[in-house]
Amino acid sequence: MRLVKRHIEPDGSGSVTLYPEEPEDMWHAHNLIRPTDLLTAPAIRRVTSESASTGSTSSHRVHVNLTIRVKSLDFDPQAGQLHVSGRVARENKHTKIGQHHTLDLELNRNFTLTKEVEGKDGEQGWDSVAKEQLEEATNPQKKAEIVAVVMEEGLANICFVTQYQTLLRQKVAMKVNRKRDGAGRSAKHDKGVGKFFKTVLDTLLRQVEGLIEQTEEAKTIPILLASPGFTAAGFLRYASERAFATGEKLLQSLVKRKAFVVVHSSAGHLYSLNEVLKSPEVRVKLKDTKYARETRLMNEFFEMLRKDDGRAWYGPKEVEAAVEEGAVGRGGGKLIITNSLFRNQDVATRRRWVRLVDRVRKESGGDVRILSSDHESGKRLEGLGGIAAILTYPIVDLGDPEEEQVAVVNGNDPP
Repeated sequence: MRLVKRHIEPDGSGSVTLYPEEPEDMWHAHNLIRPTDLLTAPAIRRVTSESASTGSTSSHRVHVNLTIRVKSLDFDPQAGQLHVSGRVARENKHTKIGQHHTLDLELNRNFTLTKEVEGKDGEQGWDSVAKEQLEEATNPQKKAEIVAVVMEEGLANICFVTQYQTLLRQKVAMKVNRKRDGAGRSAKHDKGVGKFFKTVLDTLLRQVEGLIEQTEEAKTIPILLASPGFTAAGFLRYASERAFATGEKLLQSLVKRKAFVVVHSSAGHLYSLNEVLKSPEVRVKLKDTKYARETRLMNEFFEMLRKDDGRAWYGPKEVEAAVEEGAVGRGGGKLIITNSLFRNQDVATRRRWVRLVDRVRKESGGDVRILSSDHESGKRLEGLGGIAAILTYPIVDLGDPEEEQVAVVNGNDPP
């Protein structure tokens, strides 16, 4: 995402103009845009006009820049499409204030996002989490960390695993005759497989070439080839033979540096990718990626949880109580929270989590890790309520403070 213009006041109010360049940018936009924000983007409106002389009506479409007060968002991650609905907030000759409209954000078209501050606390504008998300969205160094081809005969899913989500870049589906007894039918099968491998490799090289053009660091990205049986190994053999037969520089480079890693998967469908990423040989290749770091963090948390030593807690009330105690601070304290909590449409709920993040970072000096809900580690965290903490020191019980207070009033010992 390219940052075209930024004007954010010290109190958190202000606007930014952004230029989405690739599908993942729509994911970032989905995280940045919240209900009550003002969004300005190109739109098409159907205008009906009436002839003064004949009374007949005609309609035509006009291109306008519309500003709406955001009410809801609809995001399709696979298609990379973001639809934002709301009511017109600024009148022009084709629209009146209050009319309902849906803006479809598109690649290679600017949009302007304005956040306002309301009330004395001033926490509804560009708060600390929103600013962090903006920095991540416009960071020119962000890139895919893994390329994966999950395949079986006749089917291949080419994916980019980025720092924040998994993107299906291209799906290749072709009919391949089954291998049967008899030279004729076996030759047809081999010919079909060869044609399938060629199509997949051509498609993969186009995707990888575009990735390398973005950054030279992409030359070190591993390319996982996963399949049941021997399809992935056969594809690698085909790619290697073609590299040295044709002299294609990009393909030769990938083969020479051993970029391709063959791993086993139970199927050639997209859902098998998580299984692939958990395999030991893949973990070695991905040890320095954000994906791997988040996976290790969640593994560390679950290991501490199994030990039951009082340093691993999860759930909103328990984690908030730990932060209140000052136990998520310097010396190893970590607040782990999923980014989906910051997409909550209720302003007060979002403010609750922003305040918690700010308190850990600014007051306690602890570490805050915001995990992507579109990665496996984030999904594991969501199963715990979307929030967890590793404490600096153990606490045996983090009960509900209100329950403890009631118990004392009734003359009983708190649980």
